[in-house]
Amino acid sequence: MSETKGLILVFTGNGKGKTTAALGMGLRAWGQGMKVLVLQFIKGGWKYGELNAPARLGPGFEIRQLGEGFTRVGNGKSLEEHRAAARAALNEAEKEVAAGNFDLIILDEILYALKFGLISLEEVLALLDKKLPRLHIALTGRDAPPEIIDRADLVTEMKEIKHHYQKGIKAQRGIEF
Repeated sequence: MSETKGLILVFTGNGKGKTTAALGMGLRAWGQGMKVLVLQFIKGGWKYGELNAPARLGPGFEIRQLGEGFTRVGNGKSLEEHRAAARAALNEAEKEVAAGNFDLIILDEILYALKFGLISLEEVLALLDKKLPRLHIALTGRDAPPEIIDRADLVTEMKEIKHHYQKGIKAQRGIEF
């Protein structure tokens, strides 16, 4: 087998499946004996289905919910609370990237945190600069900036063609959460 070269992977676009694709990659990596860490920059408070999976998988696959939930108006959290949570998530990511304990780190919804101004592009690029040579890092969320796309080794854009919300069908357990 050839030597591992850690990749920067981006899942972006307006379609559904960005987190799902990254988690699928995480499951594949875990299946190959790799250690996987998922840091969720926005999700928090809700009990998403993926939070139950690591307990069933066993050691080597970990998800940490670090956000304050979606940033829309009316969720009960101030912009400053969202910024503080995103800053704490970024600090956690920096610590874990430097520690070298994981083979794949998924920065779930970090691109949303960037889009909403909770963290800066410079901070995200600086984090990617600290990546150890064998570490894979995946970033998810809409509107990946050109600087992130340029830095990435793989970029997949999810494009919405059709969505069940358009028919008035609400979020489905096991599909959206």
